[in-house]
Amino acid sequence: MSEIREFQIEVTDEVLDDLKQRLSMTRWPNKETPEDWSQGIPLAYMKELCDYWQHEYDWRVREERLNQLPQFITEIDGVDIHFIHFPSAHENARPLIITHGWPGSVVEFHKVIEPLADPTAHGGNAEDAFHVVVPSLPGYGFSGKPKITGWGIEKIADVWGVLMARLGYDHYFAQGGDWGAMVTTHIGLQDKEHCDAIHLNM
Repeated sequence: MSEIREFQIEVTDEVLDDLKQRLSMTRWPNKETPEDWSQGIPLAYMKELCDYWQHEYDWRVREERLNQLPQFITEIDGVDIHFIHFPSAHENARPLIITHGWPGSVVEFHKVIEPLADPTAHGGNAEDAFHVVVPSLPGYGFSGKPKITGWGIEKIADVWGVLMARLGYDHYFAQGGDWGAMVTTHIGLQDKEHCDAIHLNM
C-alpha cells in the first residue's frame, strides 16, 4: 500500500514574481465594438481584472488559509493524488468525497468543508456531519499529471474508490459538479458495493 504523506502548499517567490511579470507584459487586443458583453468579456473588464491580479491579489493570504486545511498526497496507479482530508469529530459522521470540475480546484469548497465536518459549530446538527475528502483531479492543482493515456472519468472514479478505501472508509457518499459530476456518476455506477449515494450539480 502506498503511503499517505502530509502536504503543505509552498509556492516560491520566484513563481509569483514571474506571474506578475507576465501579467505586466500582456499584449491587449483592440477594444470590442459593442458596449456590452455580447461579444465576450469587454477589454476594460479584462484590464481591470489583470491589474487586480498583478497589484492587489495576495496569494500568501490564500496560501495560508488553504494550509489550515489538512492536506495530503498519495500515489495511486503511478500518479500522485493531492487531497484534503478533514475528519469529523462527531460520532457516526459519514464519509463524503467531493470532486471539483473544470476549470476548477479544491479551492471551490474551502467554505463548506468545515461546516460539513462540524455542523454544530455552524448552526447545524451533529447527525449531519461528514468526514470530508476533497481530491484534486489528476493534472489539476497539486495532483500529479498522468504520463499515459486512459485517465478518463471512469479511471478517476476507480481511483477515488481506492483513495476512500486507503483512508479506511468502507462505505461513503460522493458529490460532484461539472466534470466532477461525471466522475461522481461513474463512482455510483462502478463502486456500488461501497458508494451508498451520490449527489450531482452541473
